[in-house]
Amino acid sequence: MPSLLDGRTAVVTGAASGIGRAIARRFAGEGAAVVVADLREEPREGGDPTHEVVREESDAEATFVSCDVTDHDDLTAAMDAAEEYGGVDVLINNAGIVGPQAPIGDVEPDEYRQLMRVNQDGVFFASQLAAERMAGNGGGSIVNVSSVAGIRGYGGLTPYCTAKGGIRLFTYALAAELGPQGVRVNAVHPGVIETAMTTEDSPIVGTEEGEATREAIPLQRFGQPGDVADAVLFLASDMASFVTAESLVVDGGATHTA
Repeated sequence: MPSLLDGRTAVVTGAASGIGRAIARRFAGEGAAVVVADLREEPREGGDPTHEVVREESDAEATFVSCDVTDHDDLTAAMDAAEEYGGVDVLINNAGIVGPQAPIGDVEPDEYRQLMRVNQDGVFFASQLAAERMAGNGGGSIVNVSSVAGIRGYGGLTPYCTAKGGIRLFTYALAAELGPQGVRVNAVHPGVIETAMTTEDSPIVGTEEGEATREAIPLQRFGQPGDVADAVLFLASDMASFVTAESLVVDGGATHTA
């Protein structure tokens, strides 16, 4: 049987580490050429760079592009890199930061703007660039990595919720706009996934508070990057050929049972 992404090229932002790294590896295992677009080449969790791992464990092509998603030229360079493999067919907007975690009165304007530049502007302009190329190439798939914080409000995370909620509605609007051109646009909403973001940037995993959170999850565990990668693979592939403007929650059942 052919692999799910044979002959396709995916640009994955934030693919050096965590969820993005898992997505890149999963895609390569299904036959996709992968452009790893990230600010850093070395994974935060250690090990070889993602594009090197892809080449070692699969027959897929992979390349690394230094990419700050707030820089339009960098995003253009990532899309240009995909041309070497036939042009972008799949875009995964995964890069993101947690940003300020504080009451709204303590959020500094510069912190807020940086969060929005990375988490919203980066998604918007990467999608803009990819959509133009996909439409001229017969279609494609865009998957935006939002969060359960894009569905529910969490006190002390107001800026993050603002950005991730915006991604959700951006997904639906863009799906309506690009559907006639053969481009599907969907979102995934991860819950607590064991990555550097949840162990270092916003510590949940391994804390007393985190243990209480884990016990409240119906499946009784935190997610792994591979759990999100599998969901993204479904949305990116022809298995989801009639799925667009959709949100897929990957949280072990926590959001809809709390």
